[in-house]
Amino acid sequence: MIKSSLSKNNHQIVLELKDVVKTYNTGGNQFNALNGVSLQIREGEFVSITGPSGSGKSTLMHIIGLLDNPTTGAVLLQGKDISQMKENQLAKIRNVTLGFVFQQFNLLTKTSALENAMLPLLYSDMPKPQREPIAVEMLTKVGLADKLRNTPAQLSGGQQQRVAIARALVNDPKIILADEPTGNLDSKSGKDVMELFHRLNEQEGRTIVLVTHDMDLAKQANRIIIIKDGIVDTKNV
Repeated sequence: MIKSSLSKNNHQIVLELKDVVKTYNTGGNQFNALNGVSLQIREGEFVSITGPSGSGKSTLMHIIGLLDNPTTGAVLLQGKDISQMKENQLAKIRNVTLGFVFQQFNLLTKTSALENAMLPLLYSDMPKPQREPIAVEMLTKVGLADKLRNTPAQLSGGQQQRVAIARALVNDPKIILADEPTGNLDSKSGKDVMELFHRLNEQEGRTIVLVTHDMDLAKQANRIIIIKDGIVDTKNV
């Protein structure tokens, strides 16, 4: 794989965490899943986040994905502190700024690939006649121009994941957040999906954040962030 020649000095910080702590209360006891995490992700980077089970990796993904707020600390998206925004505010930002790709695909089972890809646009201000051409364009980009009307049951696992990637792209997000995107795929399909992420990063400058427990997969990124016991290895940040 050819590594990108991204220069950190020439790309704006798109996401920044400053001293983020996330505390949970369990059975009257407090537990810190994150212990003062600070990191920066710049526009156009391909970053992987990895760590063992129970390391705080999933909690960090939820914070980065604006699915949860930190207990203390700041989360800055394009320089704006969104740490304590309400859920309705975060939902709007998520829809236009982040594209999600999950291990389980999360496709509507009785809905075509085209309709699945269009879903994020239903929550945007885009006029209805403009939605379908964009979804078609994204499905074509991921190699599914001939599968627009197929339901998930008529697609392989790799094809379903490519529908999910097309869905993540329709709002032209600043960051694509991929959580174990090859976890439910055979090795060939997994390789195809990773090659697609590399093309999106290298040819289109898409910012990719890959969350995985698989170090071999993590090493495919241009930068690895390792988390253990809720603490990020600062040598990799």
